[in-house]
Formats: sequence, structure tokens, C-alpha cells
Amino acid sequence: MQVYIMRHGEAQNFVAQGSRDDSQRALTAEGKTEAKMMAKWLQKMQINPVQVFVSPYIRAQQTCAIATAMMQSAITTLDFITPSGDAKQVHDFIDGWCSEQLAALELKAISQQDTTNLVSTKQEASLLIISHMPLVSYLVAQLTQSGNAPIFATAGIAHIDYDIERMQGTLQRLISPIELC
Repeated sequence: MQVYIMRHGEAQNFVAQGSRDDSQRALTAEGKTEAKMMAKWLQKMQINPVQVFVSPYIRAQQTCAIATAMMQSAITTLDFITPSGDAKQVHDFIDGWCSEQLAALELKAISQQDTTNLVSTKQEASLLIISHMPLVSYLVAQLTQSGNAPIFATAGIAHIDYDIERMQGTLQRLISPIELC
């Protein structure tokens, strides 16, 4: 399973927003540009996740709308992937979701009497999570069990090659909009 973890684009500060409600902070013009750049990168890399999980916060929802505009992915908002979310809880959720996906793939392969493509299908399947710092950073550390909690640029994406059976992955790369300029 390929797991992509994305931080939202640059968001308004509280003064520009006129409120202290963090969940209502919207993307700035720069944040929208960053999200568009990463959407083009995802498209160029032919990343079309089976599922997208997104934070309920406005800036994450806006980033998701931009990043997934050209995708055929299912999109689900999860209330627990906010800035103060628990990386262990998200990891457990991902493992449960992956187990369900694996079981569905195995049933499909058995019913079609074709298990030859099952391994490659598991490796090619992908998931995108769009959330916030510091959760995205802690989630990378949690999923890779490396203790490496990278700092994400706004709209940055981490790519993890995730082994469903071992419930652990390897960080493949961390890319940000600035690297695409």
C-alpha cells in the first residue's frame, strides 16, 4: 500500500481571518497555489488514491478539493485528524482500513479465481491523508516506526511504502511545492 500524507496549503493567520477559531482558517492565495502545484505533481506521478481521508478544518477541506479535483477517489472527512490528533489512533485506523481493503481484494481474487495479481494490487493501491502539523509529522514517525518526525512545508507530501502485514512502512520521499519550482 502506498500512503501519501499531505499537509494543507498555507492558511490565513488569525488577524487576517478576524477570528480565533483555528478550524475556520481558510487557505491564502499562496496556499491555493501550493495545493494546485501538488495536485499537478500527484497527477504527473499518476497517483490516484482509492481513498482520501481529510480533516474537517476549512484549510484541509480546501486543499483536498484542489488536490483531488482530477481524481476518482472516495473522500471521507475524519474528525480525529486535526492538528491535535493522536498519531497512534490514526495509525490504528489506517491498519483497520487496510485490513478491510486487503480482505476485499482477497475475496475478489478468490471469486475471480485469480490470485496472481493480488500482491501487485496491494502494493499499487494508495491512500491519501490531508491534515495538519504537527499530526502529519508524528504520523510519518508512527507509520515508519523510525522516530523520524519530519517537518512538513505547507502542502508538502510524504510518500510511505506501507507493508500491510507488518503494519509498518518506509518513508520514500518528502516533497514540497518549493521543490517543484
